[in-house]
Amino acid sequence: MTTQQHDRTHHVVDALTTPASDVVPHPALDVPTPPRSQREGLDKVVFGVTALLAVAFLVWGFVSTGSLADASSSALSWVMGDAGWLFVLTASGFVVFVIWLAASRFGDIKLGRDDEEPEFRTSSWVAMMFSAGMGIGLMFYGVSEPVSHLVTPPPGTGDAGNAEAVQHAMATTLFHWTLHPWAIYAVVGLAIAYGVYRKGRLQLISAAFEPLLGRHANGSWGKVIDILAIFATLFGSAASLGLGALQIRSGLHIVAGVGSTGNAVIVGIISVLTVAFVLSAVSGVAKGIQWLSNINMVLAVVLAVFLFVLGPTVFMLNLVPTSIGSYIQDLPMMAARTGAEGKDTQDWLAGWTVFYWAWWLSWTPFVGMFIARISRGRTIRQFVTGVLLVPSLVSVIWFCILGGAALDLQKSGTDIAGAGGIESQLFTTLDSFPMAKVASVLVMVLVGIFFVSGADAASIVMGTLSERGTQEPTRATVVFWGVATGAVAAVMLLVGGEDALNGLQSITIVAALPFVVVMVGLAVALVKDLRSDPLIVRREYGREVVQQAVIAGVTEHGDDFVLAVEAADPDAEQPDDDLEAAPR
Repeated sequence: MTTQQHDRTHHVVDALTTPASDVVPHPALDVPTPPRSQREGLDKVVFGVTALLAVAFLVWGFVSTGSLADASSSALSWVMGDAGWLFVLTASGFVVFVIWLAASRFGDIKLGRDDEEPEFRTSSWVAMMFSAGMGIGLMFYGVSEPVSHLVTPPPGTGDAGNAEAVQHAMATTLFHWTLHPWAIYAVVGLAIAYGVYRKGRLQLISAAFEPLLGRHANGSWGKVIDILAIFATLFGSAASLGLGALQIRSGLHIVAGVGSTGNAVIVGIISVLTVAFVLSAVSGVAKGIQWLSNINMVLAVVLAVFLFVLGPTVFMLNLVPTSIGSYIQDLPMMAARTGAEGKDTQDWLAGWTVFYWAWWLSWTPFVGMFIARISRGRTIRQFVTGVLLVPSLVSVIWFCILGGAALDLQKSGTDIAGAGGIESQLFTTLDSFPMAKVASVLVMVLVGIFFVSGADAASIVMGTLSERGTQEPTRATVVFWGVATGAVAAVMLLVGGEDALNGLQSITIVAALPFVVVMVGLAVALVKDLRSDPLIVRREYGREVVQQAVIAGVTEHGDDFVLAVEAADPDAEQPDDDLEAAPR
């Protein structure tokens, strides 16, 4: 090899593997740049506006709960009547979108540099994905959703007690907890991971809009996007905490023998757990929270194994293929269900499907950043496959065990659905098993730790968005958002009055609506980004060069030619590339 060839080879290799500051500017050889310099500290506009809105909501809720309840009810009616279709359409659209990305030419693009290997082993990555798939929601709805759909079948699935009620109940449950939510999370996760690890952008939702907004993504439009992201996360996290408080209250009724309680007890529960979170944040026991979270995952597995072994094991095993098959069969009908089918369907959607889609949308900044953080070095195809399938499989197993135990009891004559509110149905199910008290205490411990660790993680994300994308926001900002989340959860429950769950659902749906538009824009920006990725540019260059060389070879030599690569003479006029056809 000549010195010239040697230098040329090293020039290309260096462009693809060395730090970004040394690379050539050609788009086919461009590599990610380090995060651009930006002022550190609190973004006073983003934090100030969002904090002001949150405080105003809290003051309104505590001072005039009735008027806030009326306003949220009116807003919900408008959203469901005029924009419910948007939630339904976009949620299914995101499933199609991420599957298309994985199957397309973009699937080979790495979330990192071309030579970068995955940061975590596949087994560790899967384990962390599993932990992201568990939470207060699975504890709250693990029993209640399948049973609710059994006794009150979803629209278009027949009357209560029909022969296929169990299949439709499980199919509807899986519809809400498998591909759709994780496709929504995957859109944000991909946009953040690609922008941070491939393009060197800041860890902000607004930064992912640079392909669409250009410099405006770092200006006023970007601030609006980050404000909407914080606002959505605040209410989505508060909804989860509210569900946890409702479930702990039900547990106290059963375990501690506490009589009928009102919302004051719920507010007290939220206050105690919020204080626990604030103390953990102030003391800086991040490792302690991580340790508790790992213990929580073990306890969740223990609960599932307990019910699987002592419950109707064969029935649960039968539910797995039945549920998956029914889900696939009913998917088109479930995905197309909207308020056009009548008011009953619209009301059902507000309590179930649209609430879920709004809830998942609200959680996307938090979960998206988490799965982006653990997925560096993986290809888009690997990312989508793991994010869609692993948590979905966990959800299938979880609902077939907890839901299967409750469905079997309901069919056998134990009225799980009529024994109390949705939040108490898990405890009612456990009451039919040995060591019911111990299991109920275990559930409350699980929910309590999920509350504290969830508030911790969500507050860090809101702190990151408030402080210009820093990965270590200041303690004061994190504590502020943690307290705000607990307070918002209390207000949302108070707004519901006697039906506290209704207050959570109504406000979550209304608060998530603006972020639907952000999510759609995020998907468009991601595709525009991917079309100019160095890997795609190189493939286009290669395809064009080879095509031109073949045409030249056939034109000049017929079938008797080969393709050869030669070093260019720097003193001679050269074509655009050095690949040429030569006779054999």
